[in-house]
Amino acid sequence: MSKPRVVLGVGGGIAAYKACEVLRGLTESGHDVRVVPTEAALNFVGAATFEALSGHPVHTGVFTEVPEVQHVRVGKEADLVLVVPATANLLAKAAHGLADDLLTNTLLTARCPVAFFPAMHTEMWEHPATRDNVALLRSRGMVVTEPDSGRLTGADTGKGRLANPAEIVDLARLLLARPDALPRDLEGVRVVVSAGGTREPLDPVRYLGNRSSGKQGYALARVAAQRGAEVTLVAAHTVALPDPAGATVQRVSTAEELRQAVHAAARSADVVVMAAAVADFRPANRAEHKIKKSDGRPDPVITLDRNADILAELVQNRRPGQVVVGFAAETGDEHGSVLDHARAKLKRKGADLLVVNAVGDGKAFGTEDNSGWLLGADATEQPLPLAQKAALASTVWDAVVSFMKR
Repeated sequence: MSKPRVVLGVGGGIAAYKACEVLRGLTESGHDVRVVPTEAALNFVGAATFEALSGHPVHTGVFTEVPEVQHVRVGKEADLVLVVPATANLLAKAAHGLADDLLTNTLLTARCPVAFFPAMHTEMWEHPATRDNVALLRSRGMVVTEPDSGRLTGADTGKGRLANPAEIVDLARLLLARPDALPRDLEGVRVVVSAGGTREPLDPVRYLGNRSSGKQGYALARVAAQRGAEVTLVAAHTVALPDPAGATVQRVSTAEELRQAVHAAARSADVVVMAAAVADFRPANRAEHKIKKSDGRPDPVITLDRNADILAELVQNRRPGQVVVGFAAETGDEHGSVLDHARAKLKRKGADLLVVNAVGDGKAFGTEDNSGWLLGADATEQPLPLAQKAALASTVWDAVVSFMKR
């Protein structure tokens, strides 16, 4: 099969250098990428860099390869067009149909998904002209993502920072797999997502924990933010994941810390998604010093206390109209299959939706892809085929939106 064809448009902002990381991520994951920069972008990154990383020649104007009608062909042949970074100037040109270089011509001729990843100073992002241009582009079916918050050019900080390149690659793969995956159908919806695995200290060195990487929870937060939600992500220990652009991140360690943070955020939330792997038990006593092996002494006995059932508490205390989504990592045993245990858990917990993952043998925990089933309180059961975790997240949000409309 031919590789997916991606056009990577590069705007003339300081964040243009990060487009090289996006380019590398896309080519290494099996995509054929052609870079179309603006003239201003080449002030930040030279054409030779883009050519070396993509394996394609780089042009900015419409008067090269004229017999091949390049200014039309590039957009028409693409499976996806990304603009990284999308400056305020580029957003304005795209919104008003200007076509004065190869990139803006490509945007007019593309008949595939088009996604803009903005990067600019906060004042420019918040300006009414930019907001109107963003709204106009979104109304035409184009994806304009929310920028990140953080350090900008110079000493400035605020909203307008380019999303992490790994996040851009992840969303690009999602749009190639499913062009309609990022509708703005969560505008004004307040969402809480928990992610990662809690750790229960045994002594200053050791802890009880689990294999959760936090990748699925982060994917849920990332997709929700780009679908317009106001997202609070309560993150336990994760594998050095970049914060999702547009989300507020609260970091916790133990099950009790996660419990307190989620309950506090849930008081004003419309949707709560418990994707974190919460330890069921904690040591009854935490040793002040490292527990040492000693010849002649009996091995220590560790007594465990049960942690609170956070999902059940959320269901019991939920606000009117609030949607609660649980996650269940299951294995089959002599008492039943994965689905048998999941159905019983959904009934016992009382959540509106339950995402079920079969775990073990390299499944779910720490992987880039995920699969399982989505169970509803109305007895519906939807298989979730193996796909990237962002795709599974998008399916979950589809179900949440459908549930909220009932």
